[in-house]
Amino acid sequence: GISHMAGTVVWAIEETAEEISVSCTREGRALQIQGARLLIATGALERPMPMPGWTLPGVMTAGAGQILLKASGMVARRAVLVGSGPLLYLIAAQMVRAGVPPLALVETQTREDFTGALRHLPGALRGWRYLLKGARMLAEIRRAGVVRYRGARGIAIEGAEAAEAVRFTAGGQAHRIACDTVLLHHGVVPNTQTARSIGIAHRWDRAQRAFLPQCDAWGATEQAGIWMAGDGTGIGGAKQAEIAGRLAALDIACAAGKITTGDRDLRAVPLRRASRGELAARPFLDAAYPPYEGALRPEDAVTICRCEEISAGDIRAYARLGCLGPNQAKAFGRPGMGPCQGRYCGLTVTALLAEANGRSEDETGYYRIRAPIKPVTLGELAQMQEGEGFAPIQGETH
Repeated sequence: GISHMAGTVVWAIEETAEEISVSCTREGRALQIQGARLLIATGALERPMPMPGWTLPGVMTAGAGQILLKASGMVARRAVLVGSGPLLYLIAAQMVRAGVPPLALVETQTREDFTGALRHLPGALRGWRYLLKGARMLAEIRRAGVVRYRGARGIAIEGAEAAEAVRFTAGGQAHRIACDTVLLHHGVVPNTQTARSIGIAHRWDRAQRAFLPQCDAWGATEQAGIWMAGDGTGIGGAKQAEIAGRLAALDIACAAGKITTGDRDLRAVPLRRASRGELAARPFLDAAYPPYEGALRPEDAVTICRCEEISAGDIRAYARLGCLGPNQAKAFGRPGMGPCQGRYCGLTVTALLAEANGRSEDETGYYRIRAPIKPVTLGELAQMQEGEGFAPIQGETH
């Protein structure tokens, strides 16, 4: 009896005492879906990597390059991969298999990062399959002759009308690599926009360098009837997201009176065992591949809010005028007020203001997200008549 609605864009969630209403657009029409309980699984997005030249044509996230490869068979030619993390190796290996290896990997993690991560290695060995997969990808990249530079600093992308080269220092030497494409990546972070739009509490996680929604071991939030699962609650990977979804489903079924608490707990035992295995390597990976500091706190001239063309220097100037947080920054300029609603500048704005004011990220906060979460046209709204929508049977969960 479950209705699967593919190609749907959710742009608002509203709560009443009786039900939860999800407003969305499908096939050019706006509609509403009502239910008693809601599971939010919005996944992750790539951590923005602002640096000199990152707005030039020819520069994109590594994930975007991977989508082009998978969806269209298009491989970025004369490409340099910049950043850190396992996804960078995966994409490089996929490019090698496609017959178009990258020119180089410019990696930002340092030997000190790896040394510091070794304390997590004993626990990470429980997730040895992921470590072995990473080692095999690195061997594949090495056999293809792809050059790797580690500990890169002072990274900048050069070009007049488009990306022409990547400039950086590594190993105490200056380097410049001519290229046509630059793929940036230094980790992924939870996509929290939907959760924030309905007031779910978040806290700063020092290991993942991001805000995480507050959920219990079942994914239940403090708001009645709302659960969360997957990378939207903390980065764990695809298999862990599936496990978290199953755990949340068990708790939802229990809350709906479909199974007993004892049955829920019994069914959860193998899932929790599998979850521990999936997450075993995460502390090691977080420590070994931290975000690039030069992108977390970029130079003044670097644009951080691409929608409104606001620079890091602008944000620092707001702080000198007394601005303490991202929401207050909107009184000084327009950061986070463009089409992306802060998805790609929010964490950077928080980091810059926290540093400038000597406050923690939790004290500094994040943008207050309001509906619509995604753009919706007047035409789509006009086609929705009053009361139109998909209304489940009373008490049914979707």
